[in-house]
Amino acid sequence: MNYIITYTVYVLIISVLMGLTTWKLFKKMGHNPLFSFVPFYNYLIILKETKHPKWWAILSYLPIVGPIMMSVFHLFLMKKFGKRGALNGVLTVVLPFIFMATVNYGKDPEIETEEEEEESKKKETFLGSVTFAVVFATIIHAFLTQPFGIPTGSMERTLLVGDFLFVNKWAYGYRMPMRPVALPFLQGTIFDAGQKGNPKDDPKSYVDAVKLPYLRLPGYDEIKRYDIVVFNYPQDSVHTAIDRKDPYVKRCVGIPGDVIEFRAGRLFINNAPEKILGDEYQQHKFIVKSSEQLDIQRLYKIYGFLPVRENQEDSGFVYEFQGLTDKTKEEIKQIPGVESVEEDVMKKGKSAVAYYKYATDGDGRYLFDKEGSLIPASRIDSSNSIYPVNKPWNQDWYGPLRIPKKGDIVTLDQETLPTYKWIISEYEHNKLENKNGKIYINGQETNQYTIKQNYYMMIGDNRDASLDARFFGVVPEENIVGRPMFTWLSVEGLFSDASSTYQAPGKKIRWDRMFKATNTGEANKTSYWWVAVIILVLFFGWDYFAKLFGKKKEED
Repeated sequence: MNYIITYTVYVLIISVLMGLTTWKLFKKMGHNPLFSFVPFYNYLIILKETKHPKWWAILSYLPIVGPIMMSVFHLFLMKKFGKRGALNGVLTVVLPFIFMATVNYGKDPEIETEEEEEESKKKETFLGSVTFAVVFATIIHAFLTQPFGIPTGSMERTLLVGDFLFVNKWAYGYRMPMRPVALPFLQGTIFDAGQKGNPKDDPKSYVDAVKLPYLRLPGYDEIKRYDIVVFNYPQDSVHTAIDRKDPYVKRCVGIPGDVIEFRAGRLFINNAPEKILGDEYQQHKFIVKSSEQLDIQRLYKIYGFLPVRENQEDSGFVYEFQGLTDKTKEEIKQIPGVESVEEDVMKKGKSAVAYYKYATDGDGRYLFDKEGSLIPASRIDSSNSIYPVNKPWNQDWYGPLRIPKKGDIVTLDQETLPTYKWIISEYEHNKLENKNGKIYINGQETNQYTIKQNYYMMIGDNRDASLDARFFGVVPEENIVGRPMFTWLSVEGLFSDASSTYQAPGKKIRWDRMFKATNTGEANKTSYWWVAVIILVLFFGWDYFAKLFGKKKEED
């Protein structure tokens, strides 16, 4: 309801601005000036007068697409009154209501003659085609399915670095856009403008001041245990808008109410070993000692890219493989010169808490002392520390942890507060204070809290090379984007791995992975090549069939 009310307020504000800056133009076109204030109908009149399809008016107030279409409709109106050319176009798009007001309240505006209008339309056919191609692609991207690339190996070998997926936004319920004014196709930032690798000083791809509350429409499925899920990174401090936070892809190993535990790197759910699906390839970190240097490039040709650190010692070579499947591990054991292959498991009871190396300010810039030296930090790096930070846990010995469920009443004290701190303050938007050993929520002292939404445990299949819920905590329902459908492109070597001594030997397309389903749980994945064929036929054959049927119609 809050979403609809806020959305309606924005529509009314825009409609009032539209009316105040164009009412004389509507009168000039022979319409009641008050119609310029009426949402949708005002744009319907513009489309009718400029001889464009009237159904386009439906798109005028859609989030993301709406601002683009409004700009197009404003351009139509200005051209109707002879305001053509690059400068007039820029002013109409950048300062729409100011420029339209100058035309509206200026010297008596004149409507173009039909001859002038037809001549101008011929010149603008190509630009119009490009504009509506962008609009069509934006509708698909914003409201149906979103492409998503995999730059890291946290899901190897289930999903590979260089895989590009299409994500179904409707499976778990479509989340309405929360920043409706944004550049199409961009997630959070436009480009890297400041300090390299620090997105906090990069220009945003959306207008943060125009915001809408969270609303999810009903879906046709629910998140099930072991589903592969795309979600927005919960602890992204760069973007306040949930739907603009960085997208991550992991496997949901825990649904609301489940109890999760890792024992020596092996996952247990509700005290039972996890189920390994047919299309799941789990990996763990292994240390390989060899008397001879291994031919890593040859291994790449057999297994694909295997991130590894190579170290030479007096007794030979030591290789830290970021992740190996059990099958690959056994095959590497058989390589001549290999002396041992041991899984790297952290010690039980050792807490994986990380600290910032140097102090930073609120914008992520390093702080210096009077002598110009970097100031050491004592602050915990929560994004790289185990969740919760007060537990003696690490990625191999973790839990037991119960996944919060909507309606749960949890006890709050100094021991449990780190578990629920982010949930209460950040995800459920309450004012949380911890003063003199007492806990206050929205100014009221309390020792319990009722969970307002469901949470999920998202873990990577490459268990020892995954920044996942063991570190950033449980993922709130409002951060869920959707479910991957299929891999539409896969390129080996597209992204480098800074942690690896060796890189993939060049770039190549993995044809065997293209248009294969990504979330079936079956070893033999469904092929979606037929989808590609239909798209290509429609794309390249549309003009041919349109001309063919047009010719037949003329003959008849």
